[in-house]
Amino acid sequence: MNSFFNRFVSRRDILKTASCGFGFLALADLCTRAATAAAPSIDSTNVLAAKPPHFKPRAKRVIFMFMAGAPSHVDTFDYKPQLLTDNGKEVSGKGGKGRKLLKSPFKFTQHGKSGLWFPETLPTLAEHADDMCFLNSMYTDLPAHANAQLMMHTGSFRFVRPSMGAWTLYGLGTENAELPGFITLNPQGGGAQNYASAFLPAAYQGTKIEDNGRRKGAIANIENPKLSEELQRKQLDLLASLNRERLEKDKVNPGLEGVIESYELAFRMEGAIPQVMDLAGETEATQKMYGIGVKGTANFGKQCLLARRFAEAGVRFIEIGVGGWDQHNDLKAKLTTNCHSIDKPIAALLTDLKQRDMLKDTLVVWGGEFGRTPGAQNSDGRDHNAAGFSMWMAGGGVKGGYRHGATDEHGIAAVDKRMHINDLHATMLHLLGLDHEKLTYQYSGRAIRLTDLGGVVANDIVA
Repeated sequence: MNSFFNRFVSRRDILKTASCGFGFLALADLCTRAATAAAPSIDSTNVLAAKPPHFKPRAKRVIFMFMAGAPSHVDTFDYKPQLLTDNGKEVSGKGGKGRKLLKSPFKFTQHGKSGLWFPETLPTLAEHADDMCFLNSMYTDLPAHANAQLMMHTGSFRFVRPSMGAWTLYGLGTENAELPGFITLNPQGGGAQNYASAFLPAAYQGTKIEDNGRRKGAIANIENPKLSEELQRKQLDLLASLNRERLEKDKVNPGLEGVIESYELAFRMEGAIPQVMDLAGETEATQKMYGIGVKGTANFGKQCLLARRFAEAGVRFIEIGVGGWDQHNDLKAKLTTNCHSIDKPIAALLTDLKQRDMLKDTLVVWGGEFGRTPGAQNSDGRDHNAAGFSMWMAGGGVKGGYRHGATDEHGIAAVDKRMHINDLHATMLHLLGLDHEKLTYQYSGRAIRLTDLGGVVANDIVA
């Protein structure tokens, strides 16, 4: 062992600096810590290596756009002419009995060859009607934000479970060894559980990149001010050697295997992450298309452009988010602002992916944790509604210009081709070439999967 230390630097110096480098950092920080692309001198089993799917996939990657707060489906992608006709009438049955129906304050028109209905607040996105697949029959278990956000991301609100991004990475690995396979930009609501790996190896958890006004596109602990690249490499080699000695004794230790891989990934990221996140190479026209530099669209526009760049670089699962969709009052003004912030950026993302011939194998998914009530709240707002809401997909092997399922005539509840969150996850995995019933992990005495004991693939939406 002494000869090993002498080949590098003293053990005392290595371990002394480890507390400011990789050695004793939390695993969450290690997965978001940058490093260079220098090849490790000690071979390791790469749990993030690309894996074959169960069958031929339609999509290679996912961009999930999460609208925290629950967008009103009847004011966005679920046009209800009967709601206009019955405006002011008392809601009957479930869905807010005693309240009065509130018509949408927005005008809807049909777009594309498909004739899908869009509100006037999303004019640019409406130009992509024939690329989009509306999921108008979504429903979930609870109309509470925290629970529903966990359900949307992990398939369960009762237990700590891996996020769908972590499951995707576990099933397919990543295509770029210098970048995380799962990135979450500006994560919304629910905390770290929304992008955690839970009982899966730690290497599968999401890497958080914040852009909230205080931290601009920041990754925690990205720099090591005390060690050069060469010393970092030696430090990692030493730590890997010690960890592998322990692994040989334990025979099986998934947590330790995750630590080893996380250290290496973090080291490689230092050179790769800044390059991908540098928008200086993007043309002025491209940035203008995304609405970057313009008040109201700049923040989400940047996220959408970064999502395209990460997807292009081989990242398997990218989530981007924006909050503030919880309109209990002042519906028209607030929802207009929300829609303006995403309209141009999302349209630009779809255009950009299509121009690069990437939309066909990139599954773009949009949605919140649940929907809103057609019945009025506070005279000009809408309450939570888990019984029926809308999401949409584009690219990645789904039918464009297609409307799947339906809510009732007022939009209170899903009634046709009802699609639970478990069904959504099963369908997403199917498009990625993964059988949701076979993608399991043995934990706590049973084989656990993203879709728990449910999940039915919506084959109707597959192109």
